[in-house]
Amino acid sequence: MLAPLPDQIDVERAVAAGREYEGSVPLRRFERLLGMVHDGEGNVRYVLRFGRTIIGQPMVEIDADASLPLMCQGTLERFELPVSVRTRLGLITREEDEAALPEGFEPCLYTQGQVEPLALIEDELILMVPVIARKPGATVEGVVLEGSLQEALEDPQAKPNPFAALAALKRQ
Repeated sequence: MLAPLPDQIDVERAVAAGREYEGSVPLRRFERLLGMVHDGEGNVRYVLRFGRTIIGQPMVEIDADASLPLMCQGTLERFELPVSVRTRLGLITREEDEAALPEGFEPCLYTQGQVEPLALIEDELILMVPVIARKPGATVEGVVLEGSLQEALEDPQAKPNPFAALAALKRQ
């Protein structure tokens, strides 16, 4: 049964009913993710399916697709990185229950019987953001290296003395 995405979902009711939520949400609604991307342009398509694992624990399957707007660290150009998330979360109320999850399920701790569906989707999207964003096919040209970094690259055996700056201060 498809339903619009609420702000909070009662886990037991969603699991018992086998709820499925499908739709699209603007990227700008993911506040934590916005700090990691170039801008909030675009949408995230999602499907959330609630059910039980083979051993009866509550679970949710998350499918999400988006194009994350990033700034290439090599060319300083905006580009969109297409990402697809496919994950299964075992919904647990105590950390000790994590060990009982079947293989292929990530633990998701929830409290007071509720989960925030946007936060679940956002957590998975955050994991997809690269540490250093690089536009596919981008090359870095005209990089100027200075000082000890240049010397270290030219002569790998030469190591800069980390105390050289302190010695200069002592002489003053």
